[in-house]
Amino acid sequence: GERDAGKGLEMRKLVLSGFLASEEIYINQLEALLLPMKPLKATATTSQPVLTLQQIETIFYKIQDIYEIHKEFYDSLCPKVQQWDSNVTMGHLFQKLASQLGVYKAFVDNYKIALETAEKCSQSNYQFQKISEELKVKGPKDSKESHTSVTMEALLYKPIDRVTRSTLVLHDLLKHTPADHPDYPLLQDALRISQNFLSSINEDIDPRRTAVTTPKGETRQLVKDGFLVELSEGSRKLRHVFLFTDVLLCAKLKKTAVGKHQQYDCKWYVPLADLVFPSPEESEHCPQVHVIPDHELEDMKMKISAIKSEVQKEKANKGQSRAIERLKKKMFENEFWLLLNSPAIPFRIHNRNGKSYLFLLSSDYERSEWREAIQRLQKKDLQAFVLSSVELQVLTGSCFKLRTVHNIPVTSNKDDDESPGLYGFLHVIVHSAKGFKQSADLYCTLEVDSFGYFVSKAKTRVFRDTTEPQWNEEFEIELEGSQSLRILCYEKCYDKTKLNKDNNEIVDKIMGKGQIQLDPQAVQTKNWHMDVIEMNGIKVEFSMKFTSRDMSLKRTPSKKQTGVFGVKISVVTKRERSKVPYIVRQCIEEVEKRGIEEVGIYRISGVATDIQALKAVFDANNKDILVMLSDMDINAIAGTLKLYFRELPEPLLTDRLYPAFMEGIALSDPAAKENCMMHLLRSLPDPNLITFLFLLEHLKRVAEKEPINKMSLHNLATVFGPTLLRPSEGESKAHLTLASDIWSHDVMAQVQVLLYYLQHPPISFTELKRNTLYFSTDV
Repeated sequence: GERDAGKGLEMRKLVLSGFLASEEIYINQLEALLLPMKPLKATATTSQPVLTLQQIETIFYKIQDIYEIHKEFYDSLCPKVQQWDSNVTMGHLFQKLASQLGVYKAFVDNYKIALETAEKCSQSNYQFQKISEELKVKGPKDSKESHTSVTMEALLYKPIDRVTRSTLVLHDLLKHTPADHPDYPLLQDALRISQNFLSSINEDIDPRRTAVTTPKGETRQLVKDGFLVELSEGSRKLRHVFLFTDVLLCAKLKKTAVGKHQQYDCKWYVPLADLVFPSPEESEHCPQVHVIPDHELEDMKMKISAIKSEVQKEKANKGQSRAIERLKKKMFENEFWLLLNSPAIPFRIHNRNGKSYLFLLSSDYERSEWREAIQRLQKKDLQAFVLSSVELQVLTGSCFKLRTVHNIPVTSNKDDDESPGLYGFLHVIVHSAKGFKQSADLYCTLEVDSFGYFVSKAKTRVFRDTTEPQWNEEFEIELEGSQSLRILCYEKCYDKTKLNKDNNEIVDKIMGKGQIQLDPQAVQTKNWHMDVIEMNGIKVEFSMKFTSRDMSLKRTPSKKQTGVFGVKISVVTKRERSKVPYIVRQCIEEVEKRGIEEVGIYRISGVATDIQALKAVFDANNKDILVMLSDMDINAIAGTLKLYFRELPEPLLTDRLYPAFMEGIALSDPAAKENCMMHLLRSLPDPNLITFLFLLEHLKRVAEKEPINKMSLHNLATVFGPTLLRPSEGESKAHLTLASDIWSHDVMAQVQVLLYYLQHPPISFTELKRNTLYFSTDV
């Protein structure tokens, strides 16, 4: 018996010594991971941050806590093993270690986001990429190796590995600890806690679960998955697409009974060895994509925002959860419609043995991500194959466990405490780019996320034949709950043979792409914030600043009354001895002369620097106005006209009448509405009324060209309504709770007011004034 006890004691010591040695290595690994954290944090608050504080928090989440727990455990266990004898107890140390596993739970929950963030930061920041590729881990005290180089990705996986290791050690210790030993119940307890913990997280994390084994015994790894809209038999369907190391699989979630395990249903698959991207010429024969008119998409966004505001109000007033659930369900349905119907950029996949498939994406960035991921895998030596029905079943069955994207990208899936994103205007100046190997014709586009997916918002001009383009163009981008900005750099293709018959297909080549988080703290300063985005060795320099919606509503009267911007319309017309301000007439004349057939006229933003130049010329009443107008990009002229109305000290339809316009448009009786809406026009000061009627007739002429310019009356009302009617600051503050409210609450009504007048038969100033008797009811 004694011999057995002695052998047990010796075995326990051996098990613990081995564990201590591995614990030392683990602590060194955690130290190596923490080493870059301090300098990164120090630079985060400077003008040249490598990463934002939020990114640092995400990547190094809970590492410090895990390090402290293990350091304390190691420091307590080490002396016990060194002075080893039959009286040593250490069960309490393992029990304490197991009781702190909650920190690991938090780490595991964040692990995937930490990895994704680290990868994104590496792609967009060269300094961080360098840091994360070579972290130095100290060797054990008595080893020859002083340091080894390890990647950040490998180190971030260590804590997950560690929990499994601790559990195995507890098994071994219990095996060699007598049941009557004081350590026995404590070790048993620690093992129970660890095993429960392991079974709870294994579902979430084990990297072996990102792979399935093929019949040949090879592993088939999941590389990328996500929701895409497929055009199938003429209608749009939401699919979950899985890219494995050797096959692309398109699936949809099966409808299952409550409580039943959810499953995917495979729609089709293409082995990567057989997958080709059709050339532009080949894609000519594909079905025409039915594009939903912009105004319908805008309408839906308004509806969603209005429901969002209602949900917030219900929550604030501690409303019934049934009512909130009902609103959320409605919001989900509307967002789902938007998600299905807004993408219009084609992404084609062709199986060289026959069939072609067509996806529609909302952003070129996303399309190039899928294309690049597939092409990277195709560089390997791939074999063609056919899956048997059983193999296909196993593969599709594994998708549910393997998937990395769990929820459809709609905001109603988000938790309430997640950042709602930014509402307002982002001003971006794209300065220049470096790092091109040879001269090319280059331009950039900007994308921001809105309602869960990305949309393209602006495009620089093409800088011809250069390796160092200098655009220096400024854009004002409207943000609707946005959290990220993407910049894509393209080489323009002028080769007519490569032109695609699809309107939406860009055949220009993407040279690089990068993304940055819009950190509300960093962006919301009055000053410009300069930044560099790195992409495939190309660096694009840009600056940005953000104006929140309530700030953008402030109309600041001009101090210089000799100009036209920010000066009362009555002052300007009196000074010019005109009925309609000269700037309004000139811009409208120019748009009618050469912009009336321009796709998206008034909706697509002009270059801000051009608009500022025109503003300065009009303000100075410069003689060269007409020459400058005839040379200027038509979108800049349209932008100058919108800016003029936006900067009036009070909106064209006046602050005083604003509440009455809101009430008038809400009337349901057509005769009462007509009476009221005409009476309101009559109540406007003459210069405002004449200018409004002049603009109205122009917008109607623009809408007549809708088949060519894609601008309907509704589109134009959406662009101009909020500009001509936006309430003054005092008005809007009165009933606001949320930045997004401002947007949804009034904008719909403002659009409806302008639309009412746009759809009305022609209104003449003299007729209106003559019919005073008829419009006698007071508002």
